[in-house]
Amino acid sequence: MPIYKAPLREYRFLLNELLDVSQYASLPGFADAPADLVDAILEEAAKLTEEVLLPLNQIGDREGCKLENGVVTTPKGFKEAYKL
Repeated sequence: MPIYKAPLREYRFLLNELLDVSQYASLPGFADAPADLVDAILEEAAKLTEEVLLPLNQIGDREGCKLENGVVTTPKGFKEAYKL
């Protein structure tokens, strides 16, 4: 089975060094998103990608999507992953 490790270090660099997201903290709506919350969201997104989405790659390649009678059917697991 393929292994994928989300590049959290690179994402943090992009957000903190390149984009300097801290400069947006004073804008309306961003006050409720402190750095620790943003980091927690990154961690959970990495988990979702590594544990849920990665295994679906092989299934998606094998089964593919189907269009029958105007209805699209996705491979097994895609619907459940979407609902997460």
